[in-house]
Amino acid sequence: MTLLDKSSDSGQRRTSGKSATSGKSGTASSPSTASAVPPPGPLRVLDAFFEISRRGSTLTREFRGGAVTFFTMAYIVILNPLIMGGFSPENAPVDVAGGWLPAAQVGAVTGLTAGVMTIAFGLIANLPFGLAAGLGINSFLAVSVIQDVTWPEAMGLVVINGVLIVLFGVTGARTAIFRAVPKELKAAITVGIGLFIAFIGFVDSGFVSATDGGPPVQLGTDGSISSVPTLVFVAGLLLMGVLVARRVQGGLLIGIVATTALAAVAEAVLRLGPGGADNPGGWHLNTPVLTGQPMSLPDLTLVGEFDLFGSFSRVGALAAVMLVFTLVFTNFFDAMGTMTGLAKSSGLAYKDGTFPRLKAAFVVEGIGAVAGGATSGSSNTVYIDSAAGIGEGARTGLASVVTGVLFLGSMFFTPLTSVVPIEVAAAALVVVGAMMMAQIKEIGFKKFSVALPAFLTIVTMPLSYSIANGIGVGFISFAVISAASGRARKVHPLMWVVSAGFLVYFARGPINALLGA
Repeated sequence: MTLLDKSSDSGQRRTSGKSATSGKSGTASSPSTASAVPPPGPLRVLDAFFEISRRGSTLTREFRGGAVTFFTMAYIVILNPLIMGGFSPENAPVDVAGGWLPAAQVGAVTGLTAGVMTIAFGLIANLPFGLAAGLGINSFLAVSVIQDVTWPEAMGLVVINGVLIVLFGVTGARTAIFRAVPKELKAAITVGIGLFIAFIGFVDSGFVSATDGGPPVQLGTDGSISSVPTLVFVAGLLLMGVLVARRVQGGLLIGIVATTALAAVAEAVLRLGPGGADNPGGWHLNTPVLTGQPMSLPDLTLVGEFDLFGSFSRVGALAAVMLVFTLVFTNFFDAMGTMTGLAKSSGLAYKDGTFPRLKAAFVVEGIGAVAGGATSGSSNTVYIDSAAGIGEGARTGLASVVTGVLFLGSMFFTPLTSVVPIEVAAAALVVVGAMMMAQIKEIGFKKFSVALPAFLTIVTMPLSYSIANGIGVGFISFAVISAASGRARKVHPLMWVVSAGFLVYFARGPINALLGA
């Protein structure tokens, strides 16, 4: 939540609050590059370090913008534990060895990593961007990767992915690879991940279910919405949609809190209980009831629980390399597009699209992926939600420091995650998926040599329940169709290399069988 969230640009990720380029009030419009008057006394040092006055901002705007960014992004502290963890093995994504991640622990490391990395980004890159566990990648790990490896091994792959991204940032290879992929495919990947995330939300909520015969899926149960938890999902989806449409700052967070309250009332009155074969009208995963105290010391047991190379021996080098490739590709385009868009909205971008401290930003973002894997909270990346803080006037890294400090504080409230039913989290996933669909306007469907690869990329992800499959099908079809239609020069050599790698990846079963023979 790849997130390749680039409209929401990634995954994970959406623009909430006033548009940073709306041109209305002074705080919501593009910033002036004229320097403001520096503050007096000791605050002058802070102003000079972050170049606050030089960028036309003030301390008040930076603190306010940082707070708005946090409240716009804070839903990830609730959502990430529900995607990657659970409250028992029966309601959590279980890995190939039967292991699972407790939601409270995932919530704690989500806040910890987001806090530390956002503060580091503000201090080093001096940009008003918040970092947190990327939507899309966490779903990819929970749905696809752990079917073959354990959670520690999956996090080892995330660490390797982060190390590679850091190297790409340091050497400048990141820009070269980014330019090799056609913009239409970049947009198609974002749209496909959006559909993939939305489909997961529909399934988790019971809005879509499997059939015993006939079509692969159906609406609700036997073609109708008949359970209260699914109705709560529908209510949450509509509420969050209205809040986001009205550009209410923190719309997703407000929607999650309000819909959770509705779910808790429904449970208190109706006593639905946990769902199952004997109780199809119950909650699909966790019941919205608070047990224990809402505040506690964070459980950081998951920190350091990763196995760097275990997956290579479990699934083989080829499969492990391709999983790393998928993670790198997802992280790569998510952050690249998001940072470029945020820099433009804040008025900090140069004419060529670059922005101040570009290399530092890429390196720190890559370290965020390493940190996310090392803490078992999933790869951390820049959030497009930071546009809300930019819309409030944030222009420097001081806003990121404020956002990071608030994320660290969120670690002490992780027990509250047990109250949020998966039906509520599913509604947020669908809204985020809808935001990512905005990138479809970047695809020129009138050219069929572009339209078909883009279409295949988009539909393969949700229909095969795999981000990697969608990327591979898109790359291969684009290269082959372009070459066969006399447009071979449009295909960058790196595209051929990657396409060849995907051909091997798709045939890895027969290849492994031959090698085993």
